[in-house]
Amino acid sequence: MKKLLTLVTLLALIVLATSVAAQDAPVELRITWYDDGSEGAVLRDLLDRFEAENPDIKVIVDTVAYQSILEQLPLQVEAGEGPDMARVTNFDAYKGFYLDLRPHVADAAYWDASFAPSVLAALRTADDPADALFGFPNQFTVTGPYINRTLFEQAGVEVPSDTMDAVTWEEWTAAAQAVAEATETQYAIAMDRSGHRFAGPAFSQGAMLFNDDGSITIDTPGFRSMADLLVRWHQESLTPADVWVGAGGTYSPGLPFFVNGQLVMYMSGSWQIGALVRDVGDAFDWQAVPNPTGPGGSTGMPGGTMMVAFAETEHPAEVARVMDYLVQVDTLKEFTERTLFIPAHLGLGELNFQTDSAAAQAALVTFANEVPKLSEQAYQLQFGGQAFAINNPIRDRLTQVITGELTMDDAVARIQQDVDDALAAAASS
Repeated sequence: MKKLLTLVTLLALIVLATSVAAQDAPVELRITWYDDGSEGAVLRDLLDRFEAENPDIKVIVDTVAYQSILEQLPLQVEAGEGPDMARVTNFDAYKGFYLDLRPHVADAAYWDASFAPSVLAALRTADDPADALFGFPNQFTVTGPYINRTLFEQAGVEVPSDTMDAVTWEEWTAAAQAVAEATETQYAIAMDRSGHRFAGPAFSQGAMLFNDDGSITIDTPGFRSMADLLVRWHQESLTPADVWVGAGGTYSPGLPFFVNGQLVMYMSGSWQIGALVRDVGDAFDWQAVPNPTGPGGSTGMPGGTMMVAFAETEHPAEVARVMDYLVQVDTLKEFTERTLFIPAHLGLGELNFQTDSAAAQAALVTFANEVPKLSEQAYQLQFGGQAFAINNPIRDRLTQVITGELTMDDAVARIQQDVDDALAAAASS
C-alpha cells in the first residue's frame, strides 16, 4: 500500500511538473518570409530583441523562395495550414483569410495614422469591416527618375531640380535634350515600358482615372498630355526605341542604356538603387531626382510588400503583440535603414540609411521624401485590385501609337474598352 501511495504521489508530481512546464513554455508563432537581400537577417535580429523582452513568445521565421510565396502559400492558407504571419505581395490572394488586428493591438489609432488609408484598405474585401487592420506595409517602392549628373556637368547645363522646387516633365525633357546634344550622348530620356511606370507621370500631368461613382475614365487631358510627350520622345529620337518598340512584347528596362552612359535621364524607381551601385561603380555620378510636377502635383507610383496576419492562428493576441512591435517607429525605422528600403510609414522622420555609397544614400532619402507626395489616384491604382486590368492595356496600346499602328484617338478608345472588358470579366468570375 505504501508503495502504491508513493507511485501515485510520484505520478501526481510528474503531472504537476508537466503542467507547470507547459504553462511556462512560450507560445510559438511562425512567419513565412522571403528575402530580396539581407532583410531576413535584420528581421531575425529585431525578433530576438522582442523575444528577450517577451519570453512568453517565440517567433520562428521560415524563409522560402519568392515563388513559394506566390504559388504555395495561398494554397496553404486556404487549406487552413498557413503560418500565423507572412510577408506577401499578392494581397488579393489571401482576402477573406486575414486576422483583424484592431481588437488586439494596443493603439489602433496609431496604425490608422501611420499608413496611407488606401494601403491598409488594399487587404479588405467589401464584406470586411471598413476599419479592419489586417497588416501593414513593411517595404515600399516608389517610381521616379534618375539623371547622369556627370553629363550635366560636362554639358554645362544646370540640373533643374538644383534651383527649382517644381520642375515639369517638359522642362526636364528640354534639359536632358540639351545635355545629350552638348555631350553627343545617344539618348536624352527614357521610361521603362510599363503602365505602372507611365502612371505616375500621367497623374502628375493631371490624369484622373478613378471617378467618384466607381467608374474609370482613360480619356482626360492629363492622360493625353503624358501620352503625347512619350510619343514625342520617340518621334524625335530622344529615347531608345528598343525599350518600347523592340522588346517583342516583353518587359525591357531602360537600365542598360543608363548604366552604359548612353542616356541622360531614366524614369524607373527605387528598386534600381542596388543595380546602379553595382553596375555603375565610379563610371559616372548618378542621382535620383524628385518626380516632375504638373497640374496633378508631383507623384510617382507606390509598390512593395505587406506583413499580414492570418485568421487561422491559434494565438491572435500574441500575433498582435509581434505585429505591434514590428510596426513601431523605432523598430520600423531601424528595419528600413538597415535594409535600404523606402518606408511606407508616414512618420519615421529623418532616415540614416546604412550604406557606404553616398549616391545610394542620397537616392534613398530622395525616394523616401516622395512617399508623402503620392496621390490618392496612385494608391488606388496600385492597391485597388485593378492595376493589371488598367496598366497592361495602357502599355500595349501606347506602344501601338509609337509604332504607327494606331492613332492616339484610337488608342485611348481601345484602352477604355480593354479596361471595361477586363473589369467586367473579373466581376462575373
